Amino acid sequence: MKWIYSLLIFVAVNAVSATPLENKIFKRASVSDVATVGYATLNGGTTGGRGGPTTTVTTLDALTSAVTGNSPKIVIISGKHTFPSTERTNSHTTLAPGTLTGNTVVKVALNGIGLRVLSESNVIIRNIKISKVLASAGDALGVQSASQVWLDHLDLSSDRDHDKDFYDGLLDITHGCTGVTVTNSKLYTHWKASLVFDDNNDGINTRDGAQLLVENNVWTGTDKPLYATDEGFAVSRGNDFGPDGADTAPVGNFNTAPYSYTLLPTANVRASVTASAGQTLTF
Repeated sequence: MKWIYSLLIFVAVNAVSATPLENKIFKRASVSDVATVGYATLNGGTTGGRGGPTTTVTTLDALTSAVTGNSPKIVIISGKHTFPSTERTNSHTTLAPGTLTGNTVVKVALNGIGLRVLSESNVIIRNIKISKVLASAGDALGVQSASQVWLDHLDLSSDRDHDKDFYDGLLDITHGCTGVTVTNSKLYTHWKASLVFDDNNDGINTRDGAQLLVENNVWTGTDKPLYATDEGFAVSRGNDFGPDGADTAPVGNFNTAPYSYTLLPTANVRASVTASAGQTLTF
């Protein structure tokens, strides 16, 4: 599935294909940045660890220790880390309120190690690459029962050398999460990504009474880019479904998001997303 889109309101994600692309745009950022778009800007906003101490960690034990506690904190991961066990049942780090970023200088990468945000509020995760987290350990990045979460410039992948149940999802946001924004992120080489899965030709499946607003997205090679099962609904505007795709979801009533934003023209979405999505920040 190749799915490129500028902003999906409800959960805002930028996803690109698995093909490596040249001319990447590396953006200068600050570890004190706060969420500026999407649901994460509501209810007082999402500031993460702004104002708290900054800690750089180079081991998994240090990371686990650094992200605990309820006070604001900024944690920078440095280096590449691979979980050594094939079981990996405990290969996740649970994040408390704060900001977690990857150090682009060393291209931080977590191989077989996932992250969790469980029943927490005010968490920012940026510029991190996670790959090949086994299904026995859960999703690459899982957010459950959380609020005010900003996920930005993530690179999430698995592989398709195994069957669809060898890995779980790349990014799952579940159990009644609120105030979550996902931006500028790359999800690729996967069977399951963000609980949108039926087969490799699927895009967005709105279901169980969900109301979606889907604007200025681009799909290629997708038979069912936007459809519904179990009484889901969508308002679709400005989308490019490709030569073989179509919107078959029942029209919903979610017409206006409760925050302001500026849409890229559909014709510019592919170039913009493929140039800047993923682990492309410098600090």
